[in-house]
Amino acid sequence: QVQLVESGGGLVQPGGSLRLSCAASGRTFMRYAMGWFRQAPGKEREFVATVNRSGGNTYYADSVKGRFTISRDNDKNTVYLQMNSLKPEDTAVYYCVTTPFPMSTTPANYNNWGQGTQVTVSS
Repeated sequence: QVQLVESGGGLVQPGGSLRLSCAASGRTFMRYAMGWFRQAPGKEREFVATVNRSGGNTYYADSVKGRFTISRDNDKNTVYLQMNSLKPEDTAVYYCVTTPFPMSTTPANYNNWGQGTQVTVSS
């Protein structure tokens, strides 16, 4: 089991930036592709981005493509989500996740979830 701890959320104005971090425990970090999902109040959990085990391949939801960047540092057991040009509709709890699959957009394929970090975009 991998323990995931997210950080970096907060309140930001529209057009601003935030960087989320997710630190993973254990020695199995490189066995997993990593991802970020988000959930806004009253809405279903939504795929945001995923990165493969090496960090060489990424995939994004259309709603964040060109604004968000996912990356990972395997030496630090950490995955990041750089969020630029934030919009009010990006407001949600953001979750860091792991999957044994190469990459996936399906929540059911992710087997470890962090506790989430709140991102609020508002003026």
